[in-house]
Amino acid sequence: MSDGTGGVDTTVAHNARVWNHWLGGKDNYAVDREAGAVVQEMFPSIVEVARADRAFLGRVLRHLAGHEGLRQFLDIGTGLPTSSNTHEVAQGIAPESRIVYVDNDPLVLAHARGLLTSTPAGRTEYLDADARDPAAILRAAAGTLDFERPVGVMLLGVLNFILDTDEAARVVAALVDAVPSGSFVAVTHPTLELGGEANAKAMAFWNENATPPITARSHAELAGFLEGLELLEPGIVPCSRWRPDGVEVGAVADVPQFGVVARKP
Repeated sequence: MSDGTGGVDTTVAHNARVWNHWLGGKDNYAVDREAGAVVQEMFPSIVEVARADRAFLGRVLRHLAGHEGLRQFLDIGTGLPTSSNTHEVAQGIAPESRIVYVDNDPLVLAHARGLLTSTPAGRTEYLDADARDPAAILRAAAGTLDFERPVGVMLLGVLNFILDTDEAARVVAALVDAVPSGSFVAVTHPTLELGGEANAKAMAFWNENATPPITARSHAELAGFLEGLELLEPGIVPCSRWRPDGVEVGAVADVPQFGVVARKP
């Protein structure tokens, strides 16, 4: 059911908008704030998870663009623009960086077109596509990215919306197969481990009242997605503990959200 807002359904809570609400953004509706409040009551650490996930993105990009010299990024499951978006961090380090954002939410598309701009030396594009169709993503992204050169594939908080684990593994494999040696894959994923047991009840509520449905996965399941890749230290850890900035050392709390970066050998 649509309320006529350009294909944006404001009658059902949507993950991109609820996530925006948890991050303190304003691109959400009452239904999103209401659902977000219920989830937060069931799973109080969800706001810390959202913030830790966003901070992980920045640290990963600074490492990949700054230390690894990557100049191309494929960000799948973009979500609504907030601060320190992928292109801002990457092009802040290397203005010639090229970024392709991928999402399939109409509100995200509208905001991306207006806000996800590029430096003159680089390029930023947006694809309206589903993460479950990596072939279509790769075909369209080839207009911006050179798949003969290393690419950073960003899969932050998106594989959890592919409920079938075998299908999620196939998506990752297709993306990895398409990029050359020296490319990287970054993943965050919610889990019922790491003290996240309360997330089970919150996810059940979400799947009954909001969209898209979500699933948690274990350390072992996430490791299975990355077989054959070289995990950067410290491996699969709470995303808050992946190479925390110096100011965070000694004050980093675990969150039930795995974070990992892997290199294609």
